[in-house]
Amino acid sequence: MRYAKIMMISLMAFCMVSAVAFAKHHTPEDRGKILFNDAKFAGGSKACNSCHADGKGLENAADKKEFKVAGKTQKSLEEAVNACIVNANKGKAIDAKSDQMKEMVAYIKSLKKGKATKPAAGY
Repeated sequence: MRYAKIMMISLMAFCMVSAVAFAKHHTPEDRGKILFNDAKFAGGSKACNSCHADGKGLENAADKKEFKVAGKTQKSLEEAVNACIVNANKGKAIDAKSDQMKEMVAYIKSLKKGKATKPAAGY
């Protein structure tokens, strides 16, 4: 029993250190790109990359004030991301102020024409 407790505490400590290390060594854009390529993100059935291969079509999203998704108008990039998550990916909308949304928006903004992006590790 004591050995099991020690192992559990060690495993929890390892997971916490790994999460902190991942967060420190990856930019929000990197983490957003990983989410963008994750078919299971937000409970969805396909990745954002399925419709927007390598971010195609999103190069000017950082400069837009209004978006049309599924025949409806969204007033922010966050609203547009959630519209895609719900309509195209069949997932659940995420909190517009969440870290995941901030990372996704950071990645999309990094796609701006003329701005170089580096590949993210982890997928």
